[in-house]
Amino acid sequence: MLHDPNRVYVFDTTLRDGEQVPGCQLTTPEKIEIARELERLGVDIIEAGFPVSSPGDFQSVVEISKAVSEPTVCALTRANKGDIDAAIEALKYAKRPRIHTGIGSSDQHIKHKFNSTREEILERAVEAVKYAKKSVEDIEFYAEDAGRADIVFLAQMVEAVIGAGATVVNIPDTNGYCLPDQYGSKIKFLKENVSNIDKAIISVHCHNDLGLATANSVAGLQNGARQIEGTINGIGERAGNTSIEEVVMILKTHQALGLYTNINSKNFYEMSRMISTQMRMPVQPNKAIVGSNAFAHSSGIHQDGFLKNRENYEIIRPEDVGFPSASIVLTARSGRHALKFHLERLGHTLDKDELYEVYQRFLTLADNKLDINDNDLQELVAYKLVKN
Repeated sequence: MLHDPNRVYVFDTTLRDGEQVPGCQLTTPEKIEIARELERLGVDIIEAGFPVSSPGDFQSVVEISKAVSEPTVCALTRANKGDIDAAIEALKYAKRPRIHTGIGSSDQHIKHKFNSTREEILERAVEAVKYAKKSVEDIEFYAEDAGRADIVFLAQMVEAVIGAGATVVNIPDTNGYCLPDQYGSKIKFLKENVSNIDKAIISVHCHNDLGLATANSVAGLQNGARQIEGTINGIGERAGNTSIEEVVMILKTHQALGLYTNINSKNFYEMSRMISTQMRMPVQPNKAIVGSNAFAHSSGIHQDGFLKNRENYEIIRPEDVGFPSASIVLTARSGRHALKFHLERLGHTLDKDELYEVYQRFLTLADNKLDINDNDLQELVAYKLVKN
């Protein structure tokens, strides 16, 4: 299997894992609209749904398969024939279909979820991949709860499913348990100890229960994974999934990693707002990359440094992610430089003494009013002019 070794494939599961958030269910037309925007964003794979789970999910996979032409359309299944048959049927219109099948790999899941043994689970995994492969060429296998799995058994499972025809092996940290060095080491071990690993792409699918989803995903990429799975805005079950926009911008910012994606990052802000609106899921203001405060500067020291040279306090340009613009937010912590910037924006050029006088009144106002707007500034200047 020939792949550019530095290319990272982006697998978006906003419409599957992201949609499992209570209250965020989407209609099929809404899903189609989002899928088309994901295609514009440049994602490589869209996980369109879990066809066997409901007639609505089945229909969504069918319609998304018709609606997009560039990305691979993926359908999720468990490791059984009924699930796989439903996925095959739902993907019949897809230009690039993929079946995503799998089973638990940790002893916790094997014993307490499947009431089974390692040997039986291995057999079921291989059987599912072989069965799916008869109808669809591109098969991704997920080793659920790989984050807590015994590494030697996990390697055995990965080798067996690649032997059965899996083209992508997904190593999920299903419970968000791992630390970045632990997760990175797991990927490295598989890369170095699975004899046929060159025949498949290793994928990372991390959850954010401990706030480590992005860090773990990047650690996986640093150790040989070449597909990242996540959602827009990091939405998903419990504390959410890896945030796609974060990983993409980390790779852009840290070019020394030598990795790249085909994502058009200028679409992130618009995409984020669309997902937030459609799913009725607000984006926290301090969310990295797309939060409303991501490019807002309110500390006087930061504002002064930013106004002298934006790179003093910005490692990403707002326009790189489609953000309207960086903002200097006026608060009681703002300095004279920031006030002068806003007054000049409004057409007022003050000398040093005038600025000092307006600044003193500004501080008094800012202590009592959380949000200083243009009208407030105009009144401050007007008061000075009347007084003089």
